[in-house]
Amino acid sequence: MTALTLSTSSAATVRADAVVVGVAKGAKGVVVAPGAEAVDKAFGGKLAAVLETLGASGAEGEVTKLPAADGLKAPVVLAVGLGDAPAKGDGYDNEALRRAAGSAARALSGTKKAGFALPVEDAEAAAAVSEGALLGAYAFTTYRSNGNGSSAKGGKKNDAKSAPLGEAAILGGKPRDKEFKAAAERSVALAEEINRARDLINTPSNDLDPKSFAAQAQAAAKEFGLKVEVLDEKALKKGGYGGLMGVGQGSETPPRLVRIAYTHPKADKTLALVGKGITYDSGGISLKPAGHNETMKCDMSGAAAVFAAVVAAARLGLKVNVTGWLALAENMPSGSATRPGDVLTMYSGKTVEVLNTDAEGRLVLADALTRASEENPDAIVDVATLTGAMVLALGNRTFAVMANDDAFRTSIHEIAEEVGEQSWPMPMPSELRKGMDSPVADIANMGERMGGGLVAGLFLKEFVGEGITWAHLDIAGPAFHEGAPWGYTPKGGTGSAVRTLVRLAERTAAGDLG
Repeated sequence: MTALTLSTSSAATVRADAVVVGVAKGAKGVVVAPGAEAVDKAFGGKLAAVLETLGASGAEGEVTKLPAADGLKAPVVLAVGLGDAPAKGDGYDNEALRRAAGSAARALSGTKKAGFALPVEDAEAAAAVSEGALLGAYAFTTYRSNGNGSSAKGGKKNDAKSAPLGEAAILGGKPRDKEFKAAAERSVALAEEINRARDLINTPSNDLDPKSFAAQAQAAAKEFGLKVEVLDEKALKKGGYGGLMGVGQGSETPPRLVRIAYTHPKADKTLALVGKGITYDSGGISLKPAGHNETMKCDMSGAAAVFAAVVAAARLGLKVNVTGWLALAENMPSGSATRPGDVLTMYSGKTVEVLNTDAEGRLVLADALTRASEENPDAIVDVATLTGAMVLALGNRTFAVMANDDAFRTSIHEIAEEVGEQSWPMPMPSELRKGMDSPVADIANMGERMGGGLVAGLFLKEFVGEGITWAHLDIAGPAFHEGAPWGYTPKGGTGSAVRTLVRLAERTAAGDLG
């Protein structure tokens, strides 16, 4: 990953291949943001005018490169738009800084070192710039060939021009200041774990199945001192995990349930995180139509987020116990696959009539939620690319938050917004539960079509232990980005929800959630 350093150098004196400055949209045109004073001085105070001549407006994510003026050590200046200039006396929003740094880092691929002279008023702003740069510089190159018939996976180096930015130096950072140093260390750990989740999501299903995913969890557990337990198909069958076995029985690669846990000796709170890990979702017998299969390697994004969040909590040494449950299966059609109309007996003992085998995520999550509830954690949060209905409701950048406790739902929404992840609180109307009544089982895995994302939440609620605070994050929209990269968001896997889960763990460790 891109190296991160804090630097006391000015934008004029930093020894780098490029220096990044911020510009914004002011009432009368382009405004040069704080941090760029030395660069503006080198241009005779006319940096904004030069940029306007080149067509810059200061719009969010807009990138303009120009040769450096005399007096600057770096040969290239990259101006990145921050959006609307804040009101007098206000600073720039951290998410604006994060996105700007990400846009700049993407534009600097193939560059060895860049100095980021964006507005850094405090350690929190430095963290935002750091996160944006590290996440924006991400590139998934494992399967890229190099024009000579060899691939990166085979150990060959990628084209230097497309290589990620080598080093991001955060100017205005204070390497000897405890707050700045801690912020930088947190940013590195967080970005590395988000990129771990992205790598998993981007890995094609022929190389990532339930067994190999579980192996990666075992390797990480060994590296970071975590406890890990993997239930294979024999243990799942013996234990009565009907949801996991029912979804996975159509595949030649059997399912797994992984428990990966970080514990702190002084912790008095425990969070359980449950992730949907469908390593490929064909829809099963209820086969997805053409055009809906190509990105279904991403249906394990929830499990990837949970896995990354547990490792991040360990790396940050948070004073809270965090247990991750990865419900891993491959949903395939075959002669042994679950059929519409079949009835599964879940780990909880409840029976479920499977009306649609493409509503499989809720089945594996149900078993994992019940198992997680047995340990009586203080709260459970599940994360899943669960429903297309939620994408229709909230679009491609916003995930839904549902919960059995209104205050907890509000807290998670606020946490998500704080860390720069777009979310929205959603209800779980009780009248929608009746649509899942089954004439042959305790509940059906489908209900009313309208409000389908809310119906899914109501289904999951049935499998949460009594008295346990629980929330459900439906990340179907933002988990996998199919359009052009923007800000620090790449094409492909995004690592959605990792930042929210980590901040939730931090808040819990600090006692801020009761």
